[in-house]
Amino acid sequence: YEPQQISTASGPAETFSKTDMSKTVLGIILGGGAGTRLYPLTKQRAKPAVPLGANYRLIDIPVSNCINSGINKIYCLTQFNSASLNRHVSQAYNSVVGTGALGNRAGFVEVLAAQQSPTNPEWFQGTADAVRQYLWLLKAAERDGIENYLILSGDHLYRMDYADFVEKHVTSGADITISALPCDEQRATAFGLMKIDDSGRIYDFAE
Repeated sequence: YEPQQISTASGPAETFSKTDMSKTVLGIILGGGAGTRLYPLTKQRAKPAVPLGANYRLIDIPVSNCINSGINKIYCLTQFNSASLNRHVSQAYNSVVGTGALGNRAGFVEVLAAQQSPTNPEWFQGTADAVRQYLWLLKAAERDGIENYLILSGDHLYRMDYADFVEKHVTSGADITISALPCDEQRATAFGLMKIDDSGRIYDFAE
């Protein structure tokens, strides 16, 4: 299946150029939980750092999609065994995106681990909370020209051109755009479910 682009539109449509991806889009990859279903592979490594094939890791899928879509500014949020993920990312990507290989605009792939602070003593309480706790950093990125955030799972296997996806989001004027796949009734209970109208607008969601 091709992913469907489903929007919750509210604002006026805007123009978008795919050449702006490296300037205006920030990728945020969610590392997920402890990876108990993949144990013992996650005994000493974060779930996105689980080996895939010979020399690859699960996180290489969304990072590769980002880089091939022109997105070279990427954060990965994780809480468990972050050292293994940090080592892989620093060795595999920063020599590529950090030297301006996608043009002259140097980027980065960085791991953001859960942290406690005097104002927030809690660890990540879930993937949405992980994004919330780093809102201060995302807001700082806006001062450098970031306009759109692409939030991705760190353990999905797929190939996708995010440039088409972001263009659809910007030109539709939506607050949020979600990429989803149709699912048969037998497997539906294992996933979050959305109801959409004929225009693709989401009007109901159940986790």
